[in-house]
Amino acid sequence: MSIRQNLRPRLPVQLRTAALVTALALGVSGGLAHAQTTTETLGLAQVLEAARNNLDVSLSRQSLEAAKSDVLAADRAPFPVLTAKTSQMYLDNGVNGNQGVGPGPFGQKNIDKSGGIDWTWERGNKRQLRTQGANAQANAAHADLQDTVIMQQLAAASAYFDLLAALERNREMQALSQSAEQLAKSASLRLKAGDLSAQDTARLEIEAQRAQADGHSAQLDQQRAVLQLGQLTNLRIALPTWQIQVDWPALQSTLSPDTIQEAWVEQRSDVIAAQERAQAAQAALDLALAQKKSDVTLGSSIDHDPRVSRRSMELRFSVPLQWGYGYEGEIGRAQAQRVQAQDMYEKTKLDARADLQRLLEEWRAATQREHLYEKDIVPRARRVAEQAELAYTKGASSLTDLLDARRTLRSTLIEAAFTRAEYAKAHTAWQLRTAHLQSATR
Repeated sequence: MSIRQNLRPRLPVQLRTAALVTALALGVSGGLAHAQTTTETLGLAQVLEAARNNLDVSLSRQSLEAAKSDVLAADRAPFPVLTAKTSQMYLDNGVNGNQGVGPGPFGQKNIDKSGGIDWTWERGNKRQLRTQGANAQANAAHADLQDTVIMQQLAAASAYFDLLAALERNREMQALSQSAEQLAKSASLRLKAGDLSAQDTARLEIEAQRAQADGHSAQLDQQRAVLQLGQLTNLRIALPTWQIQVDWPALQSTLSPDTIQEAWVEQRSDVIAAQERAQAAQAALDLALAQKKSDVTLGSSIDHDPRVSRRSMELRFSVPLQWGYGYEGEIGRAQAQRVQAQDMYEKTKLDARADLQRLLEEWRAATQREHLYEKDIVPRARRVAEQAELAYTKGASSLTDLLDARRTLRSTLIEAAFTRAEYAKAHTAWQLRTAHLQSATR
């Protein structure tokens, strides 16, 4: 058999194997392409919604559920007490006789038996006062939940805008780094041609390396913002597979300081929580004062004594005698806590009013600053850098002027990214803090 004949049966097998490998490769590459095209989208709306359900909000929500359970526990009367007892056991007929204590029907035993119920009547409206205090605490917990949601949304929005600023800064730094690198390469060629000094070439190379260092710093800020945003939203954000929407708020005209109304202060969630706790402290004081009215315990029992009577009834009435002590300790503590809660309520109102004024002033200042950078400073810095680079290439300016212009542009772009982030934070903070307040007062 020739070699050609031995090879003929193997060729189809090799072809089939190659075809199978190609198909597998195409399938895997197609699956990878599909996986790469499947991306998650993240914008400001998604960030705010995710912040509403993070772990801090969940803890506050469980505190509210616990406070609601306290209302159920407070709004109930004392349980009645069932009592069953045996007192005298007559041993005249012995222990084992049918009429003694031993075997035989229990009703015929020479034993005095009784069973009864005792019930405590709370005086002084104690149950209603307990319920009022528990309701006030539950309302305060509900206000705390609303305040926690706003605080977490503010933190998440801040991290989101930090991420956008880091992404913008990274993009600008990468562009400046590439431009500086190209300029350094051209400087090396001019050095070889004898058209540029070694000192100027080294300065351009140093400038390119500094631009690369700024790019690395921007990447680090970007990763920090991603980690913080993931911590606040419970989202596993991966920049290569996530599409980050650029939801910068548009520039808007700010409001005057007179816009803040007193009703806004009263309707803030933190002020409502402090007010409810003051009401709970007042209910606790009233409850302490109500302790002076002693609770009465009423009871009744049925007795069966075969030697005296087959049926007899006992009525009981008991009340504690408050001799030498009138709950002065409990009342004094409740009075101090009521004053403390009232002072905390007044302090919270002052802090809330100052916080609203601070948010408005920060929004106004950030708006003015962002307007300057967006409309004037950044465009002028770009034009100056472009003119300096053009003049340097034509020999109309020195290297020092070019480096100064590029450094000014780099610092301006970094400041512009931070300025835009500060404006977005101030704008979002004002909207989150006052949106429901403005709608409630219309």
